[in-house]
Amino acid sequence: MCLEHVSRREMLKLASLFTVAGAAPLLSTFNAQAQSAVNGPVRIGYLPITDAAPLLVAHNNGYFKDAGVEVEKPTMLRSWAQLIEAFIAGQVNVVHLLSPMTVWARFGSKVPAKVVAWNHMGGSGLTVLPEINDIKALAGKTVAIPFWYSIHNVVLQAMLRESGLEPVSRKQGQPTANEVNLVVMAPSDMPPALASRNIAGYIVAEPFNALAETMGIGKVLRFTGDVWRNHACCTVFMHERDLEQRPEWSQKVVDAIVRAQLWIRENRAETAQLLSKEGVNRYTPHALPVLNKVLSPAASDRESYLSSKAIRHADWQDKRIDFQPYPYPSYTEELVARLKNTVIEADRGFLATLDGKTAAAQLVDDRFVKRAIEAVGGLTKFGQNPDYTRKEVIEV
Repeated sequence: MCLEHVSRREMLKLASLFTVAGAAPLLSTFNAQAQSAVNGPVRIGYLPITDAAPLLVAHNNGYFKDAGVEVEKPTMLRSWAQLIEAFIAGQVNVVHLLSPMTVWARFGSKVPAKVVAWNHMGGSGLTVLPEINDIKALAGKTVAIPFWYSIHNVVLQAMLRESGLEPVSRKQGQPTANEVNLVVMAPSDMPPALASRNIAGYIVAEPFNALAETMGIGKVLRFTGDVWRNHACCTVFMHERDLEQRPEWSQKVVDAIVRAQLWIRENRAETAQLLSKEGVNRYTPHALPVLNKVLSPAASDRESYLSSKAIRHADWQDKRIDFQPYPYPSYTEELVARLKNTVIEADRGFLATLDGKTAAAQLVDDRFVKRAIEAVGGLTKFGQNPDYTRKEVIEV
């Protein structure tokens, strides 16, 4: 079918980028470009998912211009392969990427770029067919993930193993009675695949979980943020060349993004409106009711999720999606440790010798985001402890 063909093609493209040799031609293109002018424009690349919200709000609300930098209209791309390709080649200079993808980019493909902030927390879920009521019911079935290097894959495999199931990647044949077959699929392809029952479920960023609910084709079995509390999903990724050669420009960019996150926390319904297809900029193709279900849900939704066990940690009092920009080292360290034990059908040789503390130190540049956070009143403004440390909480 067409969906499978597109997803396979995108997977192959991503797989090639996940190698030093595959990324090299794009890096050559980037390196051949002249260094951007000191006040050259911000060029945002994004996927039409709620992960991109801070970048889009910063553009919509004029925060980049307020900070003193020009910004072009954000470029919407349709797949992670397109987004990564555009970034590595230098066509865009500020993107949101799945946090495990940044680990690969920095250490697997040697892309000279760094995480400068988190884009959001949580904001993802495992959506399944209506008749599936627990993880064990996925045995012998197929579940879609957005990519191997994704927090979705990491959390899903933890849930499967906790239920005694084995995650596998079978190109041919059916999974056995205790296996769950994982397939890579573009987020926009997931709801149609679920509706046609070609897959039993998918785990992905919003609003595709909310979309399945509103369409009546599936239900949220578990929210990822209810497994790994306040995990990062997407992070803000920028070229190291900009960070080193345009530090003042870089600071202004991060200032605008941090300001946008604070605004979103206080204006969730307005955020849903401006992201929607009804919004002035039509940033995404999603209808307002779908985005409201994610960003500004009715109180009755939470009660329903507590009843169905989609939310098991009521005491956490976490939002379906939340926003805070600081890239905690403890998260990167734990992520690297878990990637080592995660089934990944892509280049993973670099993981064998990658130390979590080293990864946190070399992947993340938190100079700019710390200044930006302090400028708006500190981490407490984002509901966090003020000392820039935390302990990772993971309870399947």
